[in-house]
Amino acid sequence: MKILKFGGTSVGSADAIKKVISIIDNYYSKRENISVVFSAFGGVTDKLIDLSNQALNREDTYLASFQNLRLRHLDVFAELVTHRSKAKVQAQIEKLFEELVDILRGLYLLRELTPRILDSIVSYGERLSAFIICESLKSKNIDCEFLDTTKIIKTNSVFGNAHINVEITNKNIVDYFKKHKQMQIITGFIASDENNEITTLGRGGSDFTASIFGAALKVSEIEIWTDVNGILTADPRKVNDALPLKAVTYQEAMEMSYFGAKVIYPPTMQPAFDNNVKIRIRNTFEPEFKGTIILKRQPEIKFSAKGISSVDNITLLRISGSGLFGNEDITSRIFDTLSEQKIKTFLLTQGSSGLSICIAVLPKDGKRAAEAIKQSLRLEIFDGQIREIEAEENLSIIAVVGEDMRHTPGISGKVFNALGKNGINIIAIAQGSSELNISFVIKNAELSKALNVLHDSLFLAERKIYNIFLVGIGLVGKALIQYIIDKKKFLANEKSIEFKLVGIANSKKMLIDLKGIDIENWVNELNNSKQKSDIGAYISEMKKLNLANSIFVDCTATEVAVPFYQTILESNISITTPNKIANTKEYKIYKSLKDTANKKNVKFLYSTNVGAGLPIISTIRDLVNSGEKIIKIEGILSGTLSYLFNSFTGNEKFSEIVLTAKGNGYTEPDPRDDLNGLDVARKLLILIREIGEELELSDIEVENLVPEKARKSKTIDGFFKILKSTDKDFEERKISAEKNNSVLRYIAKYENKKATVKLVEVNQSHPFYNLKGNDNIVAITTKNYSAQPLIIRGRGAGAEFTASGIFADILRIINYLG
Repeated sequence: MKILKFGGTSVGSADAIKKVISIIDNYYSKRENISVVFSAFGGVTDKLIDLSNQALNREDTYLASFQNLRLRHLDVFAELVTHRSKAKVQAQIEKLFEELVDILRGLYLLRELTPRILDSIVSYGERLSAFIICESLKSKNIDCEFLDTTKIIKTNSVFGNAHINVEITNKNIVDYFKKHKQMQIITGFIASDENNEITTLGRGGSDFTASIFGAALKVSEIEIWTDVNGILTADPRKVNDALPLKAVTYQEAMEMSYFGAKVIYPPTMQPAFDNNVKIRIRNTFEPEFKGTIILKRQPEIKFSAKGISSVDNITLLRISGSGLFGNEDITSRIFDTLSEQKIKTFLLTQGSSGLSICIAVLPKDGKRAAEAIKQSLRLEIFDGQIREIEAEENLSIIAVVGEDMRHTPGISGKVFNALGKNGINIIAIAQGSSELNISFVIKNAELSKALNVLHDSLFLAERKIYNIFLVGIGLVGKALIQYIIDKKKFLANEKSIEFKLVGIANSKKMLIDLKGIDIENWVNELNNSKQKSDIGAYISEMKKLNLANSIFVDCTATEVAVPFYQTILESNISITTPNKIANTKEYKIYKSLKDTANKKNVKFLYSTNVGAGLPIISTIRDLVNSGEKIIKIEGILSGTLSYLFNSFTGNEKFSEIVLTAKGNGYTEPDPRDDLNGLDVARKLLILIREIGEELELSDIEVENLVPEKARKSKTIDGFFKILKSTDKDFEERKISAEKNNSVLRYIAKYENKKATVKLVEVNQSHPFYNLKGNDNIVAITTKNYSAQPLIIRGRGAGAEFTASGIFADILRIINYLG
């Protein structure tokens, strides 16, 4: 036999009740032995309480409210009850409403609302719903019988939250079912005392009714039908990817409920728990889903971390002082005081030193609790034994729950590591002796982020989502988006990673979408955006969203986003950028960004600042981190200058080579931006800073290849005219090199604290002699690479190549975040 229970959300309307009838009919057609408990129609209990207060306060609107409630029930009756005895049934319903309105009129006149009268009034919700549904089932030729539990379940006389008399109730249930073989349609929530006065069973009363019947009849299973697919790993209103669990133990369900999970009210499970009756949570609106079963601990079933629950708003009492050390009397008085004030506590933790205690309470109790404890310990405060009693507000508790957490190494490490890398500070920690949960206190503002971080870490090991905020969609930005699109299958299949493009901005427009921008339709979505580009507002919104695993990507070539890097890192958001500006400003700015990233446990990566996709910066960083002493760095760090001097070997004039390169798009629009050597100097500066040297751009000796007269030319044509006049000078330098069996190369070099960028001759023994095309090359000489330097060579420019380097940096950040 099974007991089914349907709550208010399942019977909120005629359409919803039709779904319930279909579920019951499915069991009935299979000849399964079931009986069904019903709550009041959705929202009716609250309406009855409101009606009571309206009548009590002599509000003339109470009769209109009563009629609305009556008509709601009669509308459902009219739609669902179609059998021949419909008129007789309607008369019985009207009789119940006549009784109800008589009580309300008496309340209006006497102006007295006792808990006993309120129990009587709210009982009509369940009595009406169960009766109407029973008659609706009969209309579908389902043989059933209405059972008013006030005649079966016996309680004490604590109205509003009555305690059942288990022995008498169980006997009544067993005796009743021996005589009544039909399916029973049972009123939830209500009972009666020894004087046959109606009582109610308190919060979760209908679930409790199902549990009472299930335990008394020793059924195979109790099914609680609601509006969710069972017990979820987290609250779906806060964690979009919350997953339904197949099974949890009674203890796990109780722990999760205690910490706010929408499962089942813990006391209602007790009768089932005591009699080892399984409880299954199912979804009325997805009946094909098997839901979650709650059962006794079974050794063959693995119960690891099961779910994350939260108490969303608490106040933390902090009590500290030397008087707490080894003083049981003070500790006892603290808790006696809270008990006397009827203040509920949610979490308790005490430092191992014994000098402080933290206690979590509801916000409404925080200040009152602190004042009460101060009054109780006023002498100890005066003597200095108690130093601090404070109430910290706007906090939340998160609990990670699971039976086998005590036997699973690394769960705590995984939890705290995930939180730390996302910049979420833990204020207090507690773990029960049963080790069923790890509980900790954080700021309210970080609750959603923390829940999502933990959920991804603990339950979505097969797939993790990373949120990308991109600014700058020129050649490199566009290439990066395309690269991500091209690698989508690789990311999903090989890395179990999903990129969500949450934000995108150019110089004209910006768009932020929490659900994610369609990465294959981003152009249209951005063009249709009504938000004008405002980098400050963009970054402010990114910070406000406070999403877990966020990565900021700056693909601009300007300084527009650079002033915000510091605040982005301070908000625990990692950055990757091909933009060199931040790293070539004053050393103190560079150092501050690096230090902030380390302090906040985030990454500030810029591998594409030098060599685009070549692993130059990452290699130097690895050498430094391994303790290797770098003696010398040499490099051809400009693809443009590499091409110009690799091509400067025949009879072609230098100015002609530059002009051809410009025509082919190998140079900047103004070739002077390449020839002045500043871009190369900036790249060298970054490499020097990466090895730990404090250097400024002004410390680098740079040979400017732009003729002095051409530097002030207002036009490109004017520049080329002057450059042509200096071809003789470049030709002489080339001939001089050839005489020495050498070639000209524009080399950036750092050695013995001296940094230079200039055109030099290199012979055949030099690794840069045979360079071709527009390749970049770097030679790193270290203590261990002294006879033969470490060489990194390859393509060092191009939007697609740079995009691949940015993508690699994003993956490095992901590997770090875990």
